[in-house]
Amino acid sequence: MDSSRYYINLAAAWVRGVRPDLAGGDDAATCAAGVSAGLRIHRFKQLSHLPRVRRVLGILQAFAPNTLLDVGTGRGAFLWPLLDELPSVSVTCVDLLDHRVDDIEAVRRGGVERVRAFKGDVCEFAIGARFDVVTALEVLEHVHDPVRAAKNLLRHTARAIVVTVPSKPDDNPEHVRLFDKRSLEELFHSAGASKVEVSGVLDHMVAVVRP
Repeated sequence: MDSSRYYINLAAAWVRGVRPDLAGGDDAATCAAGVSAGLRIHRFKQLSHLPRVRRVLGILQAFAPNTLLDVGTGRGAFLWPLLDELPSVSVTCVDLLDHRVDDIEAVRRGGVERVRAFKGDVCEFAIGARFDVVTALEVLEHVHDPVRAAKNLLRHTARAIVVTVPSKPDDNPEHVRLFDKRSLEELFHSAGASKVEVSGVLDHMVAVVRP
């Protein structure tokens, strides 16, 4: 496997978590054994070049959080570069889909103990803790009750929320709304935020929200 194209250590952890019998040797050997056994590791391709991911990672570098809650983690387009580039942060993930949660928990079982995952909806999940930073990338455009979602995100953060949403229409049938700068600011102010800063990055907006 090409380490310039894949997060080898995370892919190997996932293989160990899914198939402990394949563990052995270094990470590259473990990944090779997983591929030979029919496991698909495409989910660990490096996607940190995505402009919105790079922007959010830069924001997080400035915050230097110890704990982070990522809501709507999905297939890991943001999670894997986050774990790779912020090696000291403890990450808790929330996602609606069982198989996404299972993938993250397999990475945890395979040795990356600073990540964990729970099943939950952005509007309803409840974790008995606050996190330095909460992230929700490409989530709110899917939500029918964004005010409720925003309030729940605010309940779980101590310092900041970082959100990305599309800034122009697309053909994704799962997108139920399109925000502009004003509506995104108003959403979080109406939910109780003290400050909202919105900037643009290639077809997307990035909001940094203070509780």
